[in-house]
Amino acid sequence: MTAEEIIARGVPEHVAIIMDGNGRWARNRGLPRTSGHKEGLTSAKKIVAAASKLGIKYITLYTFSTENWKRAQEEVGYLMGLIKGHLRAEFEFYKKNGIKVEHIGDLTGLPADVRNEIINAKKDTEHFIGTTCVLAINYGSRDEIVRCIKKLVNSGETAENINEELISKSLDIPSLPPVDLMIRTGGEERLSNFLLWQCAYAEFLFTDTLWPDYNEEEFFENISKYQTRNRRFGGVPNQ
Repeated sequence: MTAEEIIARGVPEHVAIIMDGNGRWARNRGLPRTSGHKEGLTSAKKIVAAASKLGIKYITLYTFSTENWKRAQEEVGYLMGLIKGHLRAEFEFYKKNGIKVEHIGDLTGLPADVRNEIINAKKDTEHFIGTTCVLAINYGSRDEIVRCIKKLVNSGETAENINEELISKSLDIPSLPPVDLMIRTGGEERLSNFLLWQCAYAEFLFTDTLWPDYNEEEFFENISKYQTRNRRFGGVPNQ
């Protein structure tokens, strides 16, 4: 299906992706895990560009979780360097595609140089009006919810005032809409602590494709499958 045909049927406002399979992709080729992460970055750029082509307003990429700090120090260091280098080098890519960069996660827990690159990327792209690419870096959904509760407590909110709307406004990106479609590559079928609040009524699609092999064609296929879903949000149609 072409981009034009997909657009005509209506695209999701917010797509989130768990980019899984970089390590296995590298192992299958006898390469170090770092090679998989590097190739995965290339796939991420292609998919963000594809989302922009379809006019999807938000795409959130699970880039580095709060649990990923448990990995080998060498791999963590490489990932931090990859994130920092990408943000610094890809301004022209963002400009060409009108991509606005946002961040979700605990910014204070990142190395200072990575934190500064994220801040700079957000500032440099804040005036772009195309797709917003939300990078989940040092992100865990439980951590986000805990930090949200602390914000509410520290602001003096009483239990009687707390509701879903107030919690949503106190999350990392208050303007981020609920996830419409969650895609996970790599064959696993779990959320892995990603956007638990925002995914309350998301549609889920799982693919065995390892992230470095995931491409625009399969992304379009996934969007097309989403368009066949009957989203009821807990209600009953025609009642």
